[in-house]
Amino acid sequence: MLSTALRVLRTRWVTFVGGFVALCLGVALIAVMGLVLASSLDAPARGPERFAAAPVVVKGQDALKVPTSIGDRSQKLARPRAVPDDTVARLRGLGTVVEDRSFAVRAEGGPADLVGHPWSTAAFAPYELGTGRAPEAADEVVVSGDWARAGTRVRTGGGTVRVVGTVAGLGFENAVFYTDARAAELSPRSLQLVVDADAATVREAVRGSRGVQVLTGDARRYADADPDRDGEALTAMNAMFGTAGGVTGFVSVFVVASTSAFSVAQRRREFGLLRTVGATPGQIRRMVVSEALVVGVLASAAGCALGSHGAPRLAGWAVDEGLAPRWFTVGDHVWPYHVAFWTGLSVALCGVLAASWRAGRTGPVEALREASVDTRPMTRGRRLFGAALLLAAVVMPVLDLVTDPGGLLQRKTYVSRPMLLISAVALLAPVLVRPLARLVAWLPARLPGAGGMLVRENAATGVRRTAAVAAPVLVTVALAGSLLGAGAVLGEARATEVRERTTADFVVTAAGDAGFDGATLRRLRAVSGTEVSASSSSAVYVLEDGVALIRSDARAVEPEPLAATARLPLAAGRVNDLDDDSIIVNEEWEKHTVGERVDVWLGDGTRRSLRIAAVMTIGTGDNGVYVTPGNAPGAPVDRVDVRLDDGADPAAVAAGLRQAVRASGGEVLTRDAWVREAYPETDRTTRAGFFLVLGIALLYTGISLANTMVMATSDRVRELAVLRLAGATRWQVLRLVGAEALMVVVVGGLLGTLVAGLELVGMWGALGLLSVRTSPEIPWATLAAATGACAVLAVISAIVPAGLALRRGAVEPAGVRE
Repeated sequence: MLSTALRVLRTRWVTFVGGFVALCLGVALIAVMGLVLASSLDAPARGPERFAAAPVVVKGQDALKVPTSIGDRSQKLARPRAVPDDTVARLRGLGTVVEDRSFAVRAEGGPADLVGHPWSTAAFAPYELGTGRAPEAADEVVVSGDWARAGTRVRTGGGTVRVVGTVAGLGFENAVFYTDARAAELSPRSLQLVVDADAATVREAVRGSRGVQVLTGDARRYADADPDRDGEALTAMNAMFGTAGGVTGFVSVFVVASTSAFSVAQRRREFGLLRTVGATPGQIRRMVVSEALVVGVLASAAGCALGSHGAPRLAGWAVDEGLAPRWFTVGDHVWPYHVAFWTGLSVALCGVLAASWRAGRTGPVEALREASVDTRPMTRGRRLFGAALLLAAVVMPVLDLVTDPGGLLQRKTYVSRPMLLISAVALLAPVLVRPLARLVAWLPARLPGAGGMLVRENAATGVRRTAAVAAPVLVTVALAGSLLGAGAVLGEARATEVRERTTADFVVTAAGDAGFDGATLRRLRAVSGTEVSASSSSAVYVLEDGVALIRSDARAVEPEPLAATARLPLAAGRVNDLDDDSIIVNEEWEKHTVGERVDVWLGDGTRRSLRIAAVMTIGTGDNGVYVTPGNAPGAPVDRVDVRLDDGADPAAVAAGLRQAVRASGGEVLTRDAWVREAYPETDRTTRAGFFLVLGIALLYTGISLANTMVMATSDRVRELAVLRLAGATRWQVLRLVGAEALMVVVVGGLLGTLVAGLELVGMWGALGLLSVRTSPEIPWATLAAATGACAVLAVISAIVPAGLALRRGAVEPAGVRE
């Protein structure tokens, strides 16, 4: 049958173009994702940066290690410890000791990621003066890069400074160097030192000092800011590209299987003719499988070649958008091509297996049929499989709502769950298409003329064709609505949660890592007509199930001001019961009973046993915990919530607050402005990640829609010719074809909207069970844009081949033998 299949491919190549294009693009996308993922498995070796020329770096304890039954568990400390004073004294006896400091700097006209250091540490990078001189006074600085020239004055959060020198940037930071004394004022805590002494002598001097590290050679990179950023970037990339790869794989399999089944269904008359001349059902099946094998091999090979060109372009885009580090490139990997090729070939063969079985059952009488009415568009297997998927898609979220509502808010859940429902709805589409088509065309069918009636009946009787064309629209609208809608729902839920939890009228935030000093806090508390609550950012660590070391973000605050400026979502207990021997936790904790004691580690690694004073609801997972300042050692005040007394003038209070923080450079925001800044709707990176996931999938489904539309229209040449013979003009036929395409897109859009709506309702229900009251966020604009784009594409893809076919006249196509 292989020779027969080759002859069929040669003579009826137009029939197989659609399947070839769909499979080729699907394999290309899988290859692209595989290559990008393979290249993101390992980060390149990175040496020390700021301390490349430093002899020895001594660093205080910056990690918490807790022994468990399955080995040590570690977490980064929120408040790393400085090197003990007695250890520093011993080190000074060995040689020159330079204290290092790093702190954020806000400067008008400067980069957003400016970081300040003492000038004496510049030589360890090494930075070399390009112009000017070293800073000598408190208001003098040296900057890296070319954003400011020597002699210019720059306004910063700590006051106006004068640039007295510049150094060439080294690529890993944008630095501002102060005098050592001024840097110590801006950042009093020094967490690491550079010691000019023999490394062995230094190690001997720090022996016995808990957690103190001696870094030499390549290990000096751990003294750089965020030394694990490459690994964290790769983890984020793997999650993003893994999600994109999963969506791409699903869409590829879905589209290829749908296209293959539709292509086989179009040829039932041909199979009937072969049965008439004596072909057996087995021969028909083997011919169909042989055709799929040939097309699958060619399309998979072409897709791999296309993917090799697409992967570097995708990597370059990810770097430009800040989704990948600057060093990221696509490497020379082979296994992604194997995965893509064999996946494509397997999908091509699997896609025609069921269709080939139906093709083998085609009777000889099919060759004599002139009507295109689908008598049995739904097989028993498809009905059972679709019902099973639909049952799973409904039952699984219900079980999650009962057992773990928070699970529905996880990204892996709201990205993968729609695919199950999409598959179920697509399998059951032949059952849903007919009533939906009649509903959509109800009004047009009652308008004067026969056009509306023809549109309705053509869509309702050609169920396979309608379902095949509606499938890509269903995927497009459902994915766009589900993913973007989920992000909008979660963003609004988090903002609503914070807004309802904060009763303050103003929020004052610190400009740098050093927080507010005592003088600034006294000035803020002196503003009349206000209730002030100063808080610090820290963390608390707890060992759960005996093996999991969990970090919870913590706010350190006094209980009475907290009760006056916040409305915590308490499930039990009282805020005023918080003291230095207690903690406020949330229901996610293994222990969350008021009065129960829990062993924790504070932000600096100190172990404490604290009594649970109150328990908050889980919410969206950002509720964290609350402790008193006594349980957040070393944490500076970085936020001050301010509530107005009755009768206080908001404008006067705002002016007083701004005057109080003028010297320290703090920012005064209203509550709503602070919520918008702290919890934006969607940050740039998340938005770019969504566009990557959706863009690839929707581009593919768009091409598939055009592809399927061309296949469906080309199969109707005889039907269109009959309409011409019945008296319809060429433009009437084209309008009819366009109207049918538009109606099918509406049907697919309604099904996609149904899927997206069900997913978002599930998330909304989960938020309600987690005590987060927010209105459903349906992305109507996104749904309308996706449906509109599909409509334009479908109408063009239907009218163009129909117009080309009608140019041959009315009699010729009607008499052409298929």
